[in-house]
Formats: sequence, structure tokens, C-alpha cells
Amino acid sequence: MKKNFALIGAAGYIAPKHLKAIKETNHNLIAALDRFDSVGILDSYFPNANFFVEFERFDRHIEKLKRRKGIHLDYVSICTPNYLHDAHIRMALRRGADAICEKPLVLNPWNIKPLIDIEKESNNKVYTILQLRLHPSIIALKHKVDNGPKNKIYDIDLTYLTSRGTWYDNSWKGDTSKSGGIATNIGVHFYDMLSWIFGGVTENIVHQHDEHSAAGYLELENARVRWFLSIDYNNIPSGIKEKGQRTYRSISVDGEEIEFSSGFTELHTKSYEGIFKGEGYGLLDAKPSIEIVHDIRNAKISPLKGEYHPFLKNQNLEIVTA
Repeated sequence: MKKNFALIGAAGYIAPKHLKAIKETNHNLIAALDRFDSVGILDSYFPNANFFVEFERFDRHIEKLKRRKGIHLDYVSICTPNYLHDAHIRMALRRGADAICEKPLVLNPWNIKPLIDIEKESNNKVYTILQLRLHPSIIALKHKVDNGPKNKIYDIDLTYLTSRGTWYDNSWKGDTSKSGGIATNIGVHFYDMLSWIFGGVTENIVHQHDEHSAAGYLELENARVRWFLSIDYNNIPSGIKEKGQRTYRSISVDGEEIEFSSGFTELHTKSYEGIFKGEGYGLLDAKPSIEIVHDIRNAKISPLKGEYHPFLKNQNLEIVTA
């Protein structure tokens, strides 16, 4: 039976992946909302979906469909700026629908408990998209770790550089109170993947953290992780620049590179399929990564000593050798 969806944040970057997932799983979009009206992408998926730029009219429309036509809303897909996720999840649950929300599910760990309570009261569920858990290379890595020596500590270097233009600072993404900052914006799914495979955090040290870059050392139950994230084009390695590329992604485990440059195009659809089969990721699944990025956001900057990401040698930071 086809399920009825509403989508909030239809003009955003990530919305087409959700539209594609709804379409490919053979379900129906009955309403979409965004304060911006550049949503011609809807024509490629659901040209008959009603579109609104005002939340009040969007909400009223869903209510009218239920009362006048008996059309019940089953899911709300949430693709809005990070700081609005909590409110839009609550709206979905109040409407008697399950929420499928982009990461980060919420910005702060203490936002999780109230949502668990509202889940119980409403008998509806909150799901999030943790697509790296569905990537074949990451699944293979987890299988290797799960079936490897139980006490082994893996050495990991995580580097993710994805250049952004000047627009970034003038958007909600450049406002830490709205986005959660750089580690939350571009790193939360990596921290989820790492804690999913290698266990809980035992130490979280931050060596650099500003509007455009962040780096640190994360110790997990079974891993030592040196990480570096940046949206600054100047941090892109020269060899990558020479190829005309503006993104560099690397994860190495014990010196062995994990190949995951491809295989992303179907992961949102796979996420939706998992939700429909009762295998979706919920509030408690998302909590560890939310705790990690919250702690990074609020951490004091530590000097470079002991373990730190090799890219930091080029950042003009003081290295403590004693």
C-alpha cells in the first residue's frame, strides 16, 4: 500500500535525494514546504504535490486532507536547516506521522529525551538518515572489525575536505547556532560511522576549530582516530587541485585506504527501504554522534602533542614536543 508523505525543505540541497527515495519506493508525496520557491525539482518526481511557502497553510492543508478526504499523512521527510529539525520532528509526531529527518537529528544531546517521550505519547517513530552505515565499503569494514581480534585498537586517519564558496558564511550553515558548526555540518555522519564500528568515546581532544576547519583526536573503545575536516579550498592537497577537484575524502585504517569515493547514489533509497522494513535508525542510534559533535563544539582547544592529524603541521599551529 502506498504511503503518503509530506516534505519540509523542498528547495534544499538534500531534498532531491529524499524525493528520489519516495518515488523509487513507490510512495506518494502529497505536500511540500519551503520558504523559497525554487522547487522545480518537484516536477521530476511529484508534479501534483501541493507546494507551500508558508508553514501555516501547509499545516492547514494536511489537516483538511485528513478531515475532508480521509487522506492520512504517514511520513514527514525533513530536509530543513539543522536548528529546525527538532521543531519539525515534533510537528510530524503531532500530526500522527513518522518523521524521517536528515542528520544531525538534533543539535544537542539533551534534545533526544523529550523526543523519545513524544514518540511514546504519539505512538509514532523518529528515523534519521545514517547512510554511511549502508555503504558497501563501510559494511565490509564493520564486518572485518566485528570478526577480528576483540582487543585490537585500530589506527585511523579521517580527512574530509569539501570546498565551499563565500556563500557559506552568509547562509545558515555559517551560523554555529543554526548549523552546529563545521564538525556537525560536514562531519556528523563520519562520527556516527566510526562509533558504530569502533565503539564508544573514551577521549575527545580538539586541536583546531574555527568557522572553516576543525581537527582533533578521538579515542574510541577500539580505535585511535586523527581527524581533519575543512571547507577551505586552501587545505586541498596540491595534487587534487591540479586535477581540478575541490573535494578530498580519505579514511585509512592501519595505513590501508578504505575506498568509498562511489556508491552513494542509492543510499537514501536504501535508507527508506530499511525504514519500511522496520530496520530504520532512530533516536538512540543517532545519539552517540550528536554527543561527539556537541563535545567538539564546546571543547577547549588543546596544543599539538601526542597524536594529531598530519595536516595540522601546515596550519601554523604550535607543536609541543616536550
